[in-house]
Amino acid sequence: MWSRSLASSPVSGSSRSSGRDRSARIYTRTGDDGTTGLLYGGRVAKDSPTIQLAGAVDEAQAVLGLARAEADPGDELDEALTTIERQLYVLMAEVTTDPANRPKLVAGTTLVTDDMVGSLEARIDDLRGRYEMPTDFIVPGANRVSAALDFARTVVRRAERNVVAQPVEGSLVGTYLNRLSDLLWAMARWAEGDAHLLARGDRRRGRGGDGRATTGR
Repeated sequence: MWSRSLASSPVSGSSRSSGRDRSARIYTRTGDDGTTGLLYGGRVAKDSPTIQLAGAVDEAQAVLGLARAEADPGDELDEALTTIERQLYVLMAEVTTDPANRPKLVAGTTLVTDDMVGSLEARIDDLRGRYEMPTDFIVPGANRVSAALDFARTVVRRAERNVVAQPVEGSLVGTYLNRLSDLLWAMARWAEGDAHLLARGDRRRGRGGDGRATTGR
C-alpha cells in the first residue's frame, strides 16, 4: 500500500540474484500468506474490514487522479484535488493503524483532524456561494472531469459504509469521508459548467459565468 521509491526499484526480477537491498524492491513477498502489515506494527488479513476500508480509500484517491489529470497544472481544480489526495494518505495511515497504537498517531500527518474536515466544508460552502447547484438527480457524464469526480464520490461513499463495520471511538474518518463525498458531488456539478442533464430527461441551465469550471476536456 505504501509507496516506495521507483528510482531505486528494479525493473525486472534480476535483482533477486544481483545482491540489491531488499528494501529497494517493489515486491516483498511478505503478503504471500494473505496478510498485510499495519502502520506501527501488526498484521491483518487482506480481506479484513480494515483493509477493505483502506482499499476503498486508495481506489477513490486513484479516481481523483483521473480527474486531476484533466486539470491544468496549478489551476483551482489541480490545487483542490492535490490537497484532497494528500489528505487521503493521512486518512489511510489512521485506518491502517491498530487501535492499540492510536496514541502514536500524529494529528494532520497520520490522524484526521477537525481542520481537515473543516477544509472540506469550506470548499463546499465556497462552491455553493459561487454557483447555483441543481436540486434534482443528475445523469453523470457531462465531461471527463465531472464523470471522474462522480465516480470518486461513489467510491468514497463505499469507504464511508465500510467505516460502519469497524467504528473507532473519537475518530473523524467517517465524518471526513461524508464531507468529502458531498464536496465531490458539488465539484462534479461545478465541472459540468452551465448545464446539467437531469434524471427526468431535460437540461437545467445554471448561472455559468464566473462560477463555472474552466477545466473539462
